[in-house]
Amino acid sequence: MPSVDLNADMGESYGPWNMGDDESLLKIITSANIACGFHAGDPDVMAKTMTLAAESGVGIGAHPGFPDLQGFGRRNMKVPHASLRNLVRYQLGAAIGMAKAVGTEVRHLKLHGALANMCSVDIDMARACYQGALDVDPDIIIMVLAVTKQEEAVRELGCKWVGEIFADRAYNDDGTLVDRGLPGAVIHDPEIAGPRILNMVREGAIITESGQRLETSIDTICLHGDGPTAVQIARSVRTSLIDGGVDVTKFMR
Repeated sequence: MPSVDLNADMGESYGPWNMGDDESLLKIITSANIACGFHAGDPDVMAKTMTLAAESGVGIGAHPGFPDLQGFGRRNMKVPHASLRNLVRYQLGAAIGMAKAVGTEVRHLKLHGALANMCSVDIDMARACYQGALDVDPDIIIMVLAVTKQEEAVRELGCKWVGEIFADRAYNDDGTLVDRGLPGAVIHDPEIAGPRILNMVREGAIITESGQRLETSIDTICLHGDGPTAVQIARSVRTSLIDGGVDVTKFMR
């Protein structure tokens, strides 16, 4: 039976401002990417989210992004590679420390937003970020956007990694995500999202907007936690996969 992990970005609330329905998502997913305070989140939110994830048996990941709370980490920034390494080291270190304090551990790392998108087309930038993470934890699993420069970087580095596709995003023919500003870039309909992902997992390929097949190993599927239909899409994807004979389980370390 084929198997796949379901991951979601969470811990993105900040002080009194609430973002997403983390508690509901934790009943559906198998891995959680928890914000480290730069693009979203704060120490209290991080501690609470990690505790809830551990209690739910969900794998915990650090989710570093650009220092851009106002823009939610979705605005491009020009940062020297040496600073990028430190940016990732700093955020992963905070995540590891908080996880240890609440009695759990960080298993993986996934870049957020604009930082991730830029690294998907710039291998030198991706390499700098991932080397920063490996400097802190050589055994960390790097979650990468499949068939992009991110995957090329982890293959070069020889580290542990898993390939990711998105349940609610459309793809360009080069494997990158369609820009959020374009029509159809984000999929909001749960009835479309679930069957679409099951088809990709069965095909072992990303299916782009133009219908091209990009063969890849699909290890984990991202379910965004900040949209109005996020929980419904997550349920649709999980149900479609299980009904289609796919085992939904946390990826191995």
